[in-house]
Amino acid sequence: NPAIAPVGEALPNSEIFRRLAARLGFEEPCFRDSDEDICRTALAGKADWEALKRDGWQRLALPERHAPFAHGGFPTPSGKCEFYSAWLETQGIDPLPFYNPPAELADEALAQRYPLAFLSPPARHFLNSSFANLPRFREFEREPHLDMHPEDAAARGIRDGDQVRIYNATAIRCASITRAAATPCARASTASRAAAWWSRRRYGGRSSRLTAATPTT
Repeated sequence: NPAIAPVGEALPNSEIFRRLAARLGFEEPCFRDSDEDICRTALAGKADWEALKRDGWQRLALPERHAPFAHGGFPTPSGKCEFYSAWLETQGIDPLPFYNPPAELADEALAQRYPLAFLSPPARHFLNSSFANLPRFREFEREPHLDMHPEDAAARGIRDGDQVRIYNATAIRCASITRAAATPCARASTASRAAAWWSRRRYGGRSSRLTAATPTT
């Protein structure tokens, strides 16, 4: 249930998707589902929608110990948890789990020149870039920082709290300056910095665009 009526021209994502679908000519029935239709479908009969709207919550009709796959019954052709999937194989997809290495590791010279893998998980108190403008959430995050394993930091003459420049070989991407944090919580050969900080809140007012736009698989 909405806490307030929509402000100005604000719309829920679902309505934006419906309007885009209509303009693009998509005629599938799902694009005409209302928000309530979507909610009812998501619940799939496991809860009473009207009671949920009225009371705000509802306990699912499940046993105290709910382990639906304790004795198998997986939604696969064999009913088992399949490590080898014949169903995927019929579609021309590798039926076994596989390791897909980072694309840039394919260039051996590039991998040797830039040996650190860079991760950018979302900041704990932000939602994508939402809330990054609110002082109380920024106070929780304190400031952007790059987590490095102490051995990786020492090998580069970096001390805890130093300002460092993060960059890679692709000129189109934007280098970024941040503060280093040497911590054993970081995995060796990997550097990590929380994403979603607004550019104006970074050192030099520059956003990090170190991640390629190439689709991952």
